[in-house]
Amino acid sequence: MALYKVEICGVNTAKLPLLKNEEKELLWDRMEQGDKTARDTFIKGNLRLVLSIIQRFSNCNENVDDLFQIGCIGLMKAIDNFDRSLNVKFSTYAVPMIIGEIRRYLRDNNSIRVSRSIRDVAYKAIYAKEKLVKEYQKEPTVNEIATEIGIPKEEIVYALDAIQSPMSLYDPVYSEGGDTLYVMDQISDKKNKEENWIQNLALFDAMNRLPDREKNIIELRFYNGKTQMEVADEIGISQAQVSRLEKNALKSMRMYLSS
Repeated sequence: MALYKVEICGVNTAKLPLLKNEEKELLWDRMEQGDKTARDTFIKGNLRLVLSIIQRFSNCNENVDDLFQIGCIGLMKAIDNFDRSLNVKFSTYAVPMIIGEIRRYLRDNNSIRVSRSIRDVAYKAIYAKEKLVKEYQKEPTVNEIATEIGIPKEEIVYALDAIQSPMSLYDPVYSEGGDTLYVMDQISDKKNKEENWIQNLALFDAMNRLPDREKNIIELRFYNGKTQMEVADEIGISQAQVSRLEKNALKSMRMYLSS
């Protein structure tokens, strides 16, 4: 998704206005009196907020124009539901509203189809959560949401899980010093723990040529089925170092076995 575009949905993002606090308060006063022009001005003055939020979704394959439009819908909902008497900054209230609207859009357009009834339960729970947060200024529990909408908590948990976007094993968790840690690196390797290739003499020979620390890491990771985090804790180094040493060891073994 190209977020470096100057123009999104016909809006020149390089020329978006930035409202001062005094201007916002004056616009709120006028909006509360039904001034639609003031509302339009307030929306335009907060489009930079929408733009900054859609950058969080840069890894998805959705069109930036579509996300910007959905973000604007979230912004308008936030304006319509914002309560000035709570003494909370508008941006503090608007950000989760905009993010929620974008996430709902992404869920509805997910390639994995979820039944309408399950989606309805999930959306009821989401709207109830937003209502309870606004009312009590704290995150509600699943039990509180269940009581609010009259649906068993087990159904709510199932429905919310069902509409979550799937995560790839190759999604990056974080990068450190050029070494990227992926989701798959966080998962124990149960399969290789049981396979017969451990008995292969050539593989043992390749392992025995490794430095002691790299050999130990390979044994813990692929023979004992431990995660990189568990290995890091056991031998007293960082997870990034474990990842780097593991890659070096596997590369050395592949070169030896292919020679």
